[in-house]
Amino acid sequence: MAFKPVVTLVGRPNVGKSTLFNRLTRSRAALVADFAGLTRDRHYGEGRVGDIPFITVDTGGFEPVAKAGIMHHMAKQTEQAIAESDVVIFLVDARAGLNAHDQEIAVLLRKSGQKVLLCVNKAEGMSHGAAIAEFHELGLGQPHAISAAHGDGVVALIEQALLSFAPEVDSDTQDDDSDEPELIDATDHRIKLAIVGRPNVGKSTLINTLVGENRVIAFDLPGTTRDAIEVEFERDDRRYTLIDTAGLRRRGKVFEAVEKFSVIKTLQAIEACNVVLLLLDAQQEISDQDAHIAGFILESGRALVVAINKWDNVDSDRRERIKREFDRKLRFLNFAKVHNISALRGQGVNAVMRSVNAAHAAAFAKLSTPKLTRVLQDAVAQQPPPRKGIFRPKMRYAHQGGQNPPRIIVHGNALDAIADPYRRYLESRFRDAFELAGTPLRIEFKSSHNPYVDN
Repeated sequence: MAFKPVVTLVGRPNVGKSTLFNRLTRSRAALVADFAGLTRDRHYGEGRVGDIPFITVDTGGFEPVAKAGIMHHMAKQTEQAIAESDVVIFLVDARAGLNAHDQEIAVLLRKSGQKVLLCVNKAEGMSHGAAIAEFHELGLGQPHAISAAHGDGVVALIEQALLSFAPEVDSDTQDDDSDEPELIDATDHRIKLAIVGRPNVGKSTLINTLVGENRVIAFDLPGTTRDAIEVEFERDDRRYTLIDTAGLRRRGKVFEAVEKFSVIKTLQAIEACNVVLLLLDAQQEISDQDAHIAGFILESGRALVVAINKWDNVDSDRRERIKREFDRKLRFLNFAKVHNISALRGQGVNAVMRSVNAAHAAAFAKLSTPKLTRVLQDAVAQQPPPRKGIFRPKMRYAHQGGQNPPRIIVHGNALDAIADPYRRYLESRFRDAFELAGTPLRIEFKSSHNPYVDN
């Protein structure tokens, strides 16, 4: 794999780091709104200028003097990103001008020893000299005036940042971004795992435990995570992309515009992943909101593993009550494995990851047409579909129509008369025959056209 330089975007809150990140990655991966402090964790993305690919890192608003609270944790994340980077782009705001926070960040960047480019953002409509004049005081070299929102000066900035890396990059070794075939080999596929649940159930703590470092901010405050943060890592020779998502509240509890953006990003993460890990809190009741989240996962067709966190902090009576509540409110998730864990202590995490691997394999299983048809015929022989009037639906054969989730197409006559109970019966037979644990299963019926129907 070719070396890709890492470009980290740093600056105080609301100077346009996420806007520049989205432009460099040609995406909308980072949340952007007119709110200070929207980004909190490190957010990685890939970009390219000419023949040079690079990795860019979006960071939260940087306040180096913060000693406690969420701002302190955000500062630690930014300091880690600076240490990992090959080039740091320090963003300041041409409209707001130079302030004390900018000077504090400049001092830290000079001490870091990293290559730093000073970027004066929001310079659209201003003369070049007026936009950059006062920022020479920071002592970080010639400022670059840009507009991240409009794209002015961005290409020249990133070309300057990557100037020394051009000879080291082999453009022939870049990853192939061609479309994946309809049927994918699960053993060669990076598993995209989205961790979802209500606020403060331990999603970020679990990711930090899996990765083995404080990769995302884990703070005892509901709503700490706002964006959907992707973290790549390897475990037992398997490649994963973990997606830390914002906690999903009941719709009536979502008041802030920022939180509404976070909910959208979480739902998009569920749609984009291969496997969802639904995290519940053993110290809280299983709520209707947990059921709503589970229902959305089921509708999206994603493979699922359920983990009940903080299991080590509850007594035996509470554990029995949680099991009864799960059976009553989340019975429709009977295809998913359920684990009792402690994300903080790492208890049960290995079993969870084994179930994630199994669920991913089931979601991308290749189902042979002969075996599907034999299972269908055996199921019909044991329990034929009910008649509708004088006709009984007749099923001829079945084949696979897709993956993630597995989709089975059943062909025959008068299949529009098949009711949901019989569909569930067939689903159970197919699931048992192919060991499809941990993934939803879609069954579609296609009736042959009757050439005499119009006569």
